[in-house]
Amino acid sequence: MCGIVGYVGSMRVVPIILEGLKKLEYRGYDSSGIVYLYEGKLCKHRCEGKLARLEEKIDGQRDVLSHIGLGHTRWATHGAPTERNAHPHCDCTGELVVVHNGIIENYQSLREELQQKGHLFSSDTDTEVLAHLIEESLNGDLAKAVTKALKKVHGSFALGVMWAGQPDTLVAVRNQSPLVLGIQEGGGCLLASDIPALLPFTRQMVFLDDEELAVLRPGGWEVMKLHSGRRVKKETRTIDWNAGMAEKAGYKHFMLKEIFEQPQSVLNTIRGRLDAESGLVRFSELGLGRQEAEAIRRIVLVACGTSWHAALVGKYWLEKWAGIPVEVDIASEFRYRRLLLDESSLVILISQSGETADTLAGLRLAKKMGARVIAICNVVGSTMTREAHGTIYTHAGPEIGVASTKAFTSQLAALLLLTLSLGQLKETVAPEASRELGAALVELPALLETELPRLQEEIEPLAREYAASRDFLYLGRGSMYPIALEGALKLKEISYIHAEGYAAGELKHGPIALIDREMPVLALVPRDHVYEKVVSNVEEVRARLGRLIVVGSKGDRALRKITDQAIEMPVVHQELNPILYAIPLQLLAYQIAVLRGCDVDQPRNLAKSVTVE
Repeated sequence: MCGIVGYVGSMRVVPIILEGLKKLEYRGYDSSGIVYLYEGKLCKHRCEGKLARLEEKIDGQRDVLSHIGLGHTRWATHGAPTERNAHPHCDCTGELVVVHNGIIENYQSLREELQQKGHLFSSDTDTEVLAHLIEESLNGDLAKAVTKALKKVHGSFALGVMWAGQPDTLVAVRNQSPLVLGIQEGGGCLLASDIPALLPFTRQMVFLDDEELAVLRPGGWEVMKLHSGRRVKKETRTIDWNAGMAEKAGYKHFMLKEIFEQPQSVLNTIRGRLDAESGLVRFSELGLGRQEAEAIRRIVLVACGTSWHAALVGKYWLEKWAGIPVEVDIASEFRYRRLLLDESSLVILISQSGETADTLAGLRLAKKMGARVIAICNVVGSTMTREAHGTIYTHAGPEIGVASTKAFTSQLAALLLLTLSLGQLKETVAPEASRELGAALVELPALLETELPRLQEEIEPLAREYAASRDFLYLGRGSMYPIALEGALKLKEISYIHAEGYAAGELKHGPIALIDREMPVLALVPRDHVYEKVVSNVEEVRARLGRLIVVGSKGDRALRKITDQAIEMPVVHQELNPILYAIPLQLLAYQIAVLRGCDVDQPRNLAKSVTVE
């Protein structure tokens, strides 16, 4: 998503900022901006659209004698992707500017408080409150003012701050959003939200941790704890990556990077929408109140591929917690049957790109028939988001690998939030259930962060054993059935092994004929309400000597008696199992594909976004 670049030193700043922002274009953005100090005044330029438009706007100013500045590429969250909402944002004096990645959760209350004190706002963004908060605290020392202001802020942020009153100083802060410093031998200092922006100028990097503040000057830099002010000794690392590797943050493939980004992408999707204490969900952008929710008589979920699997999980959640009948349609089939839609229908379209041709066609038809249409999408300003009545953005960030990973789990998180929201509006979800599920969802990203390295290590020997397989069966029941489908799809997409996902109860209705000593079978067996049923199905595979892998709950000794190839997963709220159990299946597919020498990020015959029917 958004990109930050900053520089202070002896070099001319405009070319550095523009080059750094170009290196961050892969992250995705919809507007850009730059600010630099010239003759004691801040010169700010912003524009909607691609970076080339910003370059045109400031043509002739590349060689301006300025040696300190900030740049930003924005991916819209609060406020439309317009010039007035592009970063940098100023305080009331116009002498202080901020660039920001992340989300300020309590920006609305802060904005109201600041307006009461006379502050004038010129954008719709959450970021602008930061500039005015710092202005309130400014008394000659920018770093102290930033520290004081951020005590009032809840949310995630990577910040770059500049003030005309300290013309040789940049302040950078990180909290739950990446920020890296670049150190030049000649004394220049840079900051950026990702390594590629720094590589043209230095290989010496300092990686900020959460709740750390850095002060950058031409002669040096220092890092301190945000709230205590205690100095922190930071190690400078030499980065030897080429540009392509840098964009992958050191991972061998984009797909692996995106698998490991899932804790952050799930967090980004739920942040600002879910109150952890009460479990209450707010989607003000959808325009769904109690009256509108009560008027919904049926829900239709429409999607393709991986997004369709997310929709299948959503059916289980919506029917259970919102009490509304749900149909799930493959988008390419949706408009080729007689549809029974009207004003009482809610149609939810799911697409990572927002440009999927079949899904867009379904959206337009549903609107024409009078249904309310909501999009779940990852790309701000895409066609689907413009045409839907409302959009839930997943905020997963750009997904470069063709085989979807973080977009899928973010879609699941968005669907679960929507389910809770509808259930709360219709009062079909008890307050205690909301609190319990909300708290579990808030805790999930940290759990994923912990589990990913362990799972990667445990799955590696399994991948070696099964890399030469020709076929694979995946089994699941209840909400695990769509995850079995998704696991099989991942393996097919990137390793070219034929794989099928089945509802475990369907085993005796045909697929069991395939099982022999050569057939690998992966079964999803969490301890949920259908646990005993699935165990019985697994025993049927075992009796026919199938090569059995089980993914189940930690501490379940019964699974170890069935097979010695068991992947143990932490026990979470039952409704979160689909998100959690998708992870090991992604890693298994990835590692098998690598061992087979496949092009993991760009599998043959596939495209990231299917824009033709």
